[in-house]
Amino acid sequence: MLIRGAFISLIVGALVFALKFAAYRVTGSVALLSDALESVVNVVAAAVALWALWLARKPADREHPFGHGKAEYFSAALEGSLILFAALQIVQTALGRLQSPIELENFGLGAALSMGATALNLSLSVYLIRLAKSQRSPALEADGQHILSDVYSSVGVLLGVSLGQILGVKWLDPTVALLVALYIVWVGYRLIRRSLGALMDESLPAADLEYIRETLKANLGAALEIHDLKARQAGQGTFIEFHLVVPGQMSVLEAHRLSDALEDLLERQIPGSITMIHLEPENKALHGDLVQRF
Repeated sequence: MLIRGAFISLIVGALVFALKFAAYRVTGSVALLSDALESVVNVVAAAVALWALWLARKPADREHPFGHGKAEYFSAALEGSLILFAALQIVQTALGRLQSPIELENFGLGAALSMGATALNLSLSVYLIRLAKSQRSPALEADGQHILSDVYSSVGVLLGVSLGQILGVKWLDPTVALLVALYIVWVGYRLIRRSLGALMDESLPAADLEYIRETLKANLGAALEIHDLKARQAGQGTFIEFHLVVPGQMSVLEAHRLSDALEDLLERQIPGSITMIHLEPENKALHGDLVQRF
C-alpha cells in the first residue's frame, strides 16, 4: 500500500509540474516559475521515497539486524535538502526580475493551469498524509506534508500575482516569489531537522513516553516496578525498552510470561512496536510504583 502511494505521488507530481511549468511559460511570471521549481522537488522526492519505502520493507538480515526502517529518514532528509536548493534558485531568479520587471502575458490561462495543478496537489497531499499516518511511514508523511506546503505556497502565489495584475504593480510578482522562497526554506529546515533527529535516535516526544508509561503502570500485574523507560522511532517501528523489577521468588517462567504479556499489550496499543525488557530482582527497585530515570 505504501509503495502504491509513493508511485501515485510520483505520477501526479510529474503531471502537476507539467501544468505549473506551462503556466510559467504562457505568462512569464517568476512567481509561477518558483511554484514550478518546487514541484520539481516533489517529483524527485517521490522517486526517492519510492526507493526508500522499497528498501525499508526488506526484512532484517545479518548486516542489518534491526531492519532497514531508517532508510525512510534518508529520503525525508534528501527532500528537505532539495527544497532548500529550489529556494536558492527561486531567490536568484526573483532578484534578477526585481531589477528588470516585465509585463505578464496570458495571465488568465496561466492562472487556470496553476489552479488545476493546485487542486491535484491538495487531493494528493490529503491522500498521502492519511495513508502515512495509518501505516506509520515517515517518508510518505514527509512527502505529503511537503506537497501540502506546496498547496499553500501556490495559493499565495496566485493571490499575490493576481493582485499585481489588478493593480498593475510589476515588482509584486518577484516579491511574491521571494516570500515563497522564505516559506519553503522553513519547510525544508523542518524536514531535515526531523530526519536527523530520528537518525540520531532522538527520544519519542514527551507525550508519547507518558502514554507508554501510563499504559505500563496500569498493567504491572505481579511486577513491582518499571524504570529506565526509553523509546525511539525508526521508520515504521517504535523501539521501546525498560527494566522490569519482579519479586525475588518469582520463577523465570512466570517472569517470562509477564514480560510477554507487557510486550503484547504495547504491540496492541502501539502497532509496530518492538519491546525489549530487562528483568531485575526486587533489590534493584528504585522504590516507586513507576520510576523514570535516565
